[in-house]
Order: sequence, then C-alpha cells, then structure tokens
Amino acid sequence: MNDDLRNRLREAYDLKALDRENLSLQQWKIEERGNFLATLQQKAKRSLLEIGAGSGKDAKYFQDRGMQVVCTDLSTEMARLSKQKRLRVCLMDFTRLAFSPRSFDVVYALNCLLHVPKAELVDVLLGIRAILRPDGLFYMGVYGGYDFEGVWEDDGYEPRRFFAFYTDEHLQAVLERVFQIHSFKSILLDRDDSELHFQSFILHKM
Repeated sequence: MNDDLRNRLREAYDLKALDRENLSLQQWKIEERGNFLATLQQKAKRSLLEIGAGSGKDAKYFQDRGMQVVCTDLSTEMARLSKQKRLRVCLMDFTRLAFSPRSFDVVYALNCLLHVPKAELVDVLLGIRAILRPDGLFYMGVYGGYDFEGVWEDDGYEPRRFFAFYTDEHLQAVLERVFQIHSFKSILLDRDDSELHFQSFILHKM
C-alpha cells in the first residue's frame, strides 16, 4: 500500500470516525460475530488481534466475553474511540504488523482487507499467518461478488476510498495460497447492487 493510498484512507476514516461509532450494527454482522465467538470458545482460543478495528465495537465484544484482545487501526480518531472502551490499541497499518511471530491464537478482520491492492494481498496474508500460533484461526470478512479494483467513485467518504472486490472463486483461490479454508459462506445484502454480497471466511493456519 503506497503512502498516498494509506494517507487517503487515514483521512477518510478520521473524518467519519464519530459517524461510524454511532451506527447500529446490522443483525447479520451481530450473528457473524457471535458465531465466530462460539467457534473460538469451542476450540479454547484466548488471544485475539483485530486488525482494522475501527472504533473497537467488535474488539470490546470479544474482550467482554473473556478474550485477551489487542486491536489495531490506521486512523488516529478510530484508535482514540477504541481506547475510550479500555481496549489495548496499537496505531498500526495492517500491511505492517509489528508483532512477534506466533503472538496470537486468532486474527479477526472485518471489512478492512478490501482496501488492500490485489497485488499485495498475498503478502498481507503471509504477515497475518506469521503472527498466528500453530493451529491459529483467522476470520476474514469482506464485501465482494465481482472483480473490481480502484477508487469507488460513488463513495460517500472524502477522500474517496480505494476498494478491491473479488468473485467468490477468485478470493478463495487467493486465500488457499496461504491458509486452509475452514468455512466459507456468502451473505446477501439488502441493497440495489445485487452482485455485491458479503464473503465470510474462517481460515486455518496450515
């Protein structure tokens, strides 16, 4: 991720931090989060890193239910809101994760890796795999359904954000270069763009 793209994302999320904090979570996101927590509890996972954590809503959910949580975000304002929730927060770009190898049982990434240029996604995935312990789990959720890469011209954020979308088959093929796919499901969205849906993966460190 080049500096221009990184700076544009930071500025966009700094400006929208309070708006995003005040949004209510959609029911399907609540269910996704709860189902993943059940998987972690079943497998006795304890330490969790959330990357691109935003204002920390999901990180706090996991922390309140017994997980040992660290979260990162690129945005100073998002990190500030997370700290208000008494979370351990690192101001950090998820393409440059400065943690020791095998530091976490779990990595959780909800709607952040869709900002990674396609040519860089495998390297980012390798960085995530490196900080997972053996038998670690990685939740990756993104929007997709068709192939697209570029600045979203209809974006309601300023500066407009960069997105990378994949078909289900394309994204699965990329992920399988680095992880074993434990589960995958697509979730239809209530919106006019019928091709766009949510892609939910639980991935296993090979």
